[in-house]
Amino acid sequence: MSQLAERIAQFRKMAADDPDNELGHFRLGQLLAEDGQHAEAAKSFERTLEISPEFSKAFQLLGESLLKAGQRDKAVEVLTRGYTVADERGDRLPKEAMGKLLKELGAPVPQPAATAADDGPGTGFRCQRPGCMEGKRAKPLPAPPLPDDDGVRIQQTICSACWNLWFKDLSIKVINELRLDLSSEFGQQEYDRHMREFLGFEDQPNK
Repeated sequence: MSQLAERIAQFRKMAADDPDNELGHFRLGQLLAEDGQHAEAAKSFERTLEISPEFSKAFQLLGESLLKAGQRDKAVEVLTRGYTVADERGDRLPKEAMGKLLKELGAPVPQPAATAADDGPGTGFRCQRPGCMEGKRAKPLPAPPLPDDDGVRIQQTICSACWNLWFKDLSIKVINELRLDLSSEFGQQEYDRHMREFLGFEDQPNK
């Protein structure tokens, strides 16, 4: 079995064992797409969006998978919805990627939403993780959760609810399901990669 096939099997098991694990379905979709299984990848991204309907990156990858699976009309519909979600959330990178795809397909790009007046109570903190459901209730972490640049970035951009979801729940599932040895360089790199994907950090870490 190839390394990619082995990883697909690992995440397929993770998604089956915990059907509400958005990270498991999202990562499975990425791996299936990498393997050229675009129709199957689309199913995983669709499940991701059922769990986390504001996960703008999942809209982008679902649209790309549908295109490669020959489902252009459905891809346009998904990309249009995803563009609107990303615009409302301020998720710049997925928004730009979906806007570019819509233009290439000759489909209209939705107009950016007008900035609404904030007439309700809130914490004043905006979580930047694609898929965060906290909205105006989002609260920042009191201190960096990690002793490095990523920790500072997490405190500045990720709400406490999303961090706790990763640290107290999903990270444990990743470690257990993938049998990661965090004392090894490979294990730590895999852990960091999954953490950054969950948090929506698409650029390279600044070490």
